[in-house]
Amino acid sequence: MRNEAMEAFVERVSEQTDILRIVQGYVPLKRRGNRYWGCCPFHQEKTASFSVLPDKGFFYCFGCHAGGNAFKFLSLIENISYFDAIKLQAEKLGIPLPERKRSPQEVARDREIQDLRKVNELARDFFHNCLTMTRMGERGKAYFAARGIRQETIEEFQLGYAPPAWDKLSTAFLKRGIKQEFLLASGLCAERKQGGGLYDRFRGRVIIPIADERGRVVGFGGRVLDDSTPKYLNTPETVLFNKRKLLFGLDRSHRAIQQEGRAIVVEGYMDAISVFDAGVHNVVASLGTAFTPEHAKKLLHYAPEICFCYDSDEAGQKATIRALSIVRDTGARVRVIVVPDGKDPDEFIRKHGADAFRALVEKALPLVEYRLRYVLSHTNYDTLDGKVKALHEMMPVLAGIREAAVRSEYERRLAQTLMLDEGIVRSELRHYRPEAEEAVRQPIRKAVAKADTALRKAGRLVIRMAWQDAAVIAHLETIVPLEGIRDPAQREILTFLKAAAEEGRPVDDMSAATLSDEAAAELSRSLVEDLGGRDETEAYDDSLRVLRKAYLNALYTEHSRKANEYAQNGQHEACLQELNEVNKIKHEMDEW
Repeated sequence: MRNEAMEAFVERVSEQTDILRIVQGYVPLKRRGNRYWGCCPFHQEKTASFSVLPDKGFFYCFGCHAGGNAFKFLSLIENISYFDAIKLQAEKLGIPLPERKRSPQEVARDREIQDLRKVNELARDFFHNCLTMTRMGERGKAYFAARGIRQETIEEFQLGYAPPAWDKLSTAFLKRGIKQEFLLASGLCAERKQGGGLYDRFRGRVIIPIADERGRVVGFGGRVLDDSTPKYLNTPETVLFNKRKLLFGLDRSHRAIQQEGRAIVVEGYMDAISVFDAGVHNVVASLGTAFTPEHAKKLLHYAPEICFCYDSDEAGQKATIRALSIVRDTGARVRVIVVPDGKDPDEFIRKHGADAFRALVEKALPLVEYRLRYVLSHTNYDTLDGKVKALHEMMPVLAGIREAAVRSEYERRLAQTLMLDEGIVRSELRHYRPEAEEAVRQPIRKAVAKADTALRKAGRLVIRMAWQDAAVIAHLETIVPLEGIRDPAQREILTFLKAAAEEGRPVDDMSAATLSDEAAAELSRSLVEDLGGRDETEAYDDSLRVLRKAYLNALYTEHSRKANEYAQNGQHEACLQELNEVNKIKHEMDEW
């Protein structure tokens, strides 16, 4: 059933959307003629192969072959669905989403979520102002300065300070008319056990706002400035705050993670802030909880590689091993950044500087290498029991190596180190059965060298002309029927254009959103691709000749096959008919 209100909403958002303005918010572009060029945000490259055609409303990357309209771009770069991209753009434009009839429970829940988000935003501003605008915040400023956190980073993360008073925030917010139930539901305050009233959960701590991937504040982390406990305090679980699913800093780092092709995971938000401050922006932190499968899945939406950089003390190494066991079965490439001297990333950066930390990132160890070093350093393999224990602990990692040559090398190294026969290691590996099959991870875009042919180029040129003039489809069908277009994506586009012409529907970037991803990308390329100085009419005529020849060649092959089949079966009359067709086609091919 058609939803006219929703269709009108989408049309309104589309009309007010400028693809150039959207893309330039993420990618530096340079104009060349009527096109804009830049380095693709979806895969790593040094030479610009990403192009935007503003007057048509499409983008296309000639490296990874991503293409589509403005909303397709948003869906890819923000890692959201196509419709969520439309809603995101509507939010930016201030266009309200059409209301659907919702249950009273849905209305109440949505209202609670909106109210809690507002309260969290007010709290963020309250803590930040306490740090930057009051004398109370001097202790917080001194703490951040001692950790080498610059003022720009304080502003970037909107860091704050919670006064040591028991009810500074709660009193101020109640006076502003914020309901007590919101202060409790947000986790900012708790009820006094005696005497009634509220007290602030965060007191005498520096405050780190915690946001979701969209940058919306969902909770807070607080660190003490003395030796009191707990050292770190997070917002309790709320309808907005779920530590198992949240990664601190992902709202700021996801684009850098896409660009770098890897995410760096540290243990705490202060480590993440220090690493970010050092200029390494593809960093996130788990929130006082172990790294979870939900965290891994979230990061693999953006990049295929995850680098762990936990503290190098014994607790940090154990946390690293636990995290590696979770990520190993996701299909991710896993590496470990080893911080020397038993330090955490924050301490290392303060002592040795940002460049030294970047050097550690480049020297990150592959999962197998790190696991081998860890097992050997924590096992007494001078004894038979120790050898067996080390061998068994290495089995899950060795089994995960797909490259035979690499696996063979580690088998040799392990056997040599444990002073065992290589055959024993290989036998153990053959009999090893992992508990679970390796999960398939969500692929990300990579540069792909697609073989381009004269036939594909011809098809794109015809699509380009048909997009500009619907009459081209009718003309094309006098030369080649649409079912004779061999490329499936091009055939889908031309069929779509034909249907639109027959129904009198205009074609634009939004109507083309019904195409498959492959067809949408091919359409984008057809419109963005430069003709190389050729005249459009001349190029169109040349393209028709190429398509016709390919069509005739396919017919020639098919009729020749049938003639041969009839001859073998003794069906001479049918064979002669097919040979006549073959000769006609051959004659026409010679003329073309």
